[in-house]
Amino acid sequence: MADENNIETTAPEAPATPVEPTPAANTEAQQPAESEAPASDLNISDLVALKSIIDVATQRGAFKAAEMEAVGKTYNKLNTFLETVSKQKEGE
Repeated sequence: MADENNIETTAPEAPATPVEPTPAANTEAQQPAESEAPASDLNISDLVALKSIIDVATQRGAFKAAEMEAVGKTYNKLNTFLETVSKQKEGE
């Protein structure tokens, strides 16, 4: 019984202080040219998968009650967007 009451706890580590980048003399040389910029790999099937992920995470209780409003609004926006895209594809 004495061992049960003698539990050692440690405080979580404080997050590291973010380091701000130092301004460079020539920022244009650091930025890729527009022709070299990678194409966006995000597509409609990715958004459908994201919708499913939000749904599953919500069902499993991954979000706190205070976060549910923001999650729900985002889910509804995503759902509306996907429905609109689906209707546009059907109209083609």
